[in-house]
Amino acid sequence: MTMKIKTIYVNLPIHDIAKTRAFWTALGFKFNEQFSDDRALCLILNDELIYVMLIVRDYFTTFTNRPIADGTTTQVLTAIEVESREKVDEMVSLALEKGASRYREGADHGWMYYDCFADLDGHQWEIMYTDASQLPQ
Repeated sequence: MTMKIKTIYVNLPIHDIAKTRAFWTALGFKFNEQFSDDRALCLILNDELIYVMLIVRDYFTTFTNRPIADGTTTQVLTAIEVESREKVDEMVSLALEKGASRYREGADHGWMYYDCFADLDGHQWEIMYTDASQLPQ
């Protein structure tokens, strides 16, 4: 029997609920308000499948006994696939306009196109588009 995951929740520490909500809302995302409050936001990446829990740092510390990454180190790269190259460019451009920073340049491999940004708390995001019909043979 193969393991099947029902839902994934990625948990990331943040500094400011209001700024974080404004940033992701400006990029066109929504939140599951049932799981959002003054300590955490439930960012919907794919409803009923993939969520990111953006948790205020003080509250985040209650979930682990390890030091929390401070935004200057890399602990995870979150890659999300969108429907087109244009959407990659649009989303990264908007993120940079809304206060994100560029941590490296994007790349075009023909079959895969991506660009990157670090959000307001330093979390690294890769926005990508793939076209399997362009895979090298």
